[in-house]
Amino acid sequence: MINKKIFLFASVLSLFIFSCQDLVDKQEASAQKKYTLWYEKPASHFEESLVLGNGKMGASIFGGVQVDSIYLNDATLWSGEPVNPNMNPNAHEYIDDVRKVLEDEEYQKADELIKNIQGSYSQSFAPLGTLFFEYDHDEHKSENYRRSLNISDATSEVSYQIDGVNYVREYFISHPDNVMVINLKSDALGKLNFTADFSSLLKFTTTVNEPIQKTDGYAPYRCEPNYSSNIENPVRFDDCRGIHFSNYVKINNTDGKVSFEGSKLILSEGSFAQILVSVATSFNGFDKDPVKEGKPYKEIAQRQLDNASKKAYKQLLSDHLDDHHALFNRLTFQLQEIDTLNLPTNKRLIRYSKGKQDKGLEELYFHFGRYLLIASSRTPGVPANLQGIWNPYLRPPWSSNYTTNINVEENYWLAEVANLSECHFPLLSWIENLEETGKITAPTFYGARGWTVGHNSDIWAMSNPVGDFGNGHPVWANWNMGGAWLSTHLWEHYLYNQNLDFLKQKAYPLMKGAALFCIDMMVKDKKGNWVTSPSTSPENMYVTSTGYRGATLYGATSDLAIVREVFNNTIRAAEILDTDLAFQNELKERLNELHPYQISKKGGHLLEWYHDWDDDDPQHRHQSHLFGLYPGHHISPERTPELAEAAKKTLNIKGDKSTGWSQGWRINLWARLKDGKRAYKLYRELLNYVDPTGLEANNSNAGGTYPNLFDAHPPFQIDGNFGGAAGVMEMIVQSTEKSIHLLPAIPDTWQKGKLHGVKARGGFELTFSWENKKVTNLTIFSKNGGKTIVHCNGETYEVSLKENQTIQIIA
Repeated sequence: MINKKIFLFASVLSLFIFSCQDLVDKQEASAQKKYTLWYEKPASHFEESLVLGNGKMGASIFGGVQVDSIYLNDATLWSGEPVNPNMNPNAHEYIDDVRKVLEDEEYQKADELIKNIQGSYSQSFAPLGTLFFEYDHDEHKSENYRRSLNISDATSEVSYQIDGVNYVREYFISHPDNVMVINLKSDALGKLNFTADFSSLLKFTTTVNEPIQKTDGYAPYRCEPNYSSNIENPVRFDDCRGIHFSNYVKINNTDGKVSFEGSKLILSEGSFAQILVSVATSFNGFDKDPVKEGKPYKEIAQRQLDNASKKAYKQLLSDHLDDHHALFNRLTFQLQEIDTLNLPTNKRLIRYSKGKQDKGLEELYFHFGRYLLIASSRTPGVPANLQGIWNPYLRPPWSSNYTTNINVEENYWLAEVANLSECHFPLLSWIENLEETGKITAPTFYGARGWTVGHNSDIWAMSNPVGDFGNGHPVWANWNMGGAWLSTHLWEHYLYNQNLDFLKQKAYPLMKGAALFCIDMMVKDKKGNWVTSPSTSPENMYVTSTGYRGATLYGATSDLAIVREVFNNTIRAAEILDTDLAFQNELKERLNELHPYQISKKGGHLLEWYHDWDDDDPQHRHQSHLFGLYPGHHISPERTPELAEAAKKTLNIKGDKSTGWSQGWRINLWARLKDGKRAYKLYRELLNYVDPTGLEANNSNAGGTYPNLFDAHPPFQIDGNFGGAAGVMEMIVQSTEKSIHLLPAIPDTWQKGKLHGVKARGGFELTFSWENKKVTNLTIFSKNGGKTIVHCNGETYEVSLKENQTIQIIA
């Protein structure tokens, strides 16, 4: 029997009222554990380096004793220049031809014809360069070496001892001051001696005017993907084209002697040195020529350097910590009060991979995901890419771009629930850019209204289908539902924050445009139901009854799942805003006439295809046809038990071994199915140690985690980090517009825990603890006021809150 307890307002039932939510937050923050990655040796590989970022500038620190390499990146440094979305003006003329052959069930012809509906590849995220510090050391004499990254403070440190002298290096990248700060110390006079140099895969020149080293350069105006091997001159430079950059390094404070030799900056006979690194680019927006209309990058780099130079090291550090803590300390997640396992992080991973319990590592990995989001996503219009903001390659894997058929969206599943809405804005504002190009792509390539985005995009908001004008396989090149999927993030942001101005001014117009495109991409099937045509299911292929292996079809389940979610969201948004009644009715009518989900008669699983065809790869990494279960909301064990059971069978057929991002997605899917045991099993497997040398036997194509906690696709992709962290929250809190479920998929091993500051849809913020998988106390805060139904411990609580009110439901 479920007991209903109705809370009209906290004062009615004499519940505890906290008049000042900030005070509660500060008390919780003061008790926040410190989370640290640490190692006994310098990094030899990028996947061992420790990463810092301020949401724009990124650094990967190797921490070598004799030579310390620091890879530098800037979120706005990409190849390319503004895109021409009208690059294939006749493409839409082939839509009817493709639809006709699909209607005639001629799938091979469809696969060939649809190649005419392709454009150029996206551009690539570029590496800025490497800053080298060569020390006057004999690394073979070093003792007591330790390299660490404190993600609670966003600071890194290297310490060691040589001939009885202790050396310490401290690093952080300040968001308030837009510089990287490096503090070098020795505890003996005259023992700090180093040479600083810079190198880059881009075009650059370096000059030194002590105590400043200035590098100015530029990225390629064209960089073809690393999988395009038949293109002449795949990387093309022109100093009159492309994004330009500056990297300025200053020895700001030291007791040593500063000099230079060529392009090298030299310090000798010191005991301390504080170094500032300032980076800027000419990128001035997706539609601005970075040379003719670019930002004054040299002046910006110099200004940042000058302003930071006026501050003492302690002030720079204090401002940085205040800024980072304001985001990081909002949320507390603890499975144990004290972490007693004192092992280097790489050894913890290896131990954990062998089946040992380690709740401290499970906590650390979750918080590392939050850390990476803060560090990589604070630049308007520039979301975290496939590698966040950390990339050392000129032609990186998959161009380190924005892949819209799952990856860029998965990067942001964590943002709202983990109370980092500000870090969601780079994606939300980028969607506005995509609408500008996408509303040209829609009629040009598809003869449709609204706006759309293809399989890949970049900083230039490229929206066309990729494939290099007919050279790409339709299985990935011709997917066209990126805009529709991305539009769901606008609705999610509203659900968590209840900002009506955002919904009216920003979200709804974009959501409506995505819905319009979906309407125009549909045709009636032979049964009179609406289906998308032409259609593909991301990166997977079918096998027809005649044995043809194809990609192009009509009515792929993933398309229709996204359409359902987009239509439902858009209808609800219009209802809230009391607008577009005729459009609401049109969407409702379409929903009623959509081709329904189908369950395989052969296997009982949810069909990915319109027909009951076999999958070319039954264990394929993508599970796009399960979109309605997660990240969508229209499939659930409670509301659609038959479809949920079919989704479960689909996941069982696919198995648990997959790429890192796919495992992250599957954690969330199993959590939505309320199967905490299976979700936790996948979380453990996501943390399987992967050796970056590629020589270890366990370095297979089955995901895992590198020594620095980067997700191993392999190679490194950051979406697995974000998806895995989001999966932790999905096991503990699930919410809709009208309800909140606590501990819906809590694994048996997480018998006890604490979660403070987690957000729920409806605009609520929760703090609660649990023991023996039962909630032992619970408080709820609402900034805007509102009503919700809370389900926990087998009971239902109807909650109504005033604006800026906190109540305690369970003491």
